[in-house]
Amino acid sequence: MSMKIIINDLSKTSIVNKSKFIGIIKKVMTKEEATTFLEKIKSEYSDATHICYAYSISPYQKYSDDNEPEGTAGLPILRVLKMNNLDFTMAIVIRYFGGIKLGTNGLIHAYSGIIKELLKDNIKEIEKGYVIEIEEEYKNSDLLDYILKNDVIIKKEYNNKIKITAIVRKKTLEKLSSISYKIINETII
Repeated sequence: MSMKIIINDLSKTSIVNKSKFIGIIKKVMTKEEATTFLEKIKSEYSDATHICYAYSISPYQKYSDDNEPEGTAGLPILRVLKMNNLDFTMAIVIRYFGGIKLGTNGLIHAYSGIIKELLKDNIKEIEKGYVIEIEEEYKNSDLLDYILKNDVIIKKEYNNKIKITAIVRKKTLEKLSSISYKIINETII
């Protein structure tokens, strides 16, 4: 079975029977990154009725219904991620209750539906490899771009040094032997 990741972090808002649903999908490389992002969302949307989520970060999966009826929010979100073979992905749906109860099927459809919409044309298949983090001087940026051109760059940060999180194949690791990196997910994915 092939592994897939999302191409872009996205968000979308929809209204279902007067309830407002805000769906968010984000690449996350570690459980710690997922937890930090969830805490940020909970702080930002502290007035929300429910903040339900699911994530898949090899080999971990987790979900929460956040006081919605059991199995009507987080689990349907996780099923969408699994159905699409997504990894390194977090999906969050924030709900503001609009006064009309949706029932079990309505909740399942609303929570999973907004995530399905965010995933349309936003999934990329990737080869198995290693998740690595590279921190390197700017003078080596052209070399890094060349070495990583056939791999999946998840995130690039520009501070004192260039910091890149990527999914790379074994042969790329061999090319990186002269550059310092650390494997942040030690299992081959």
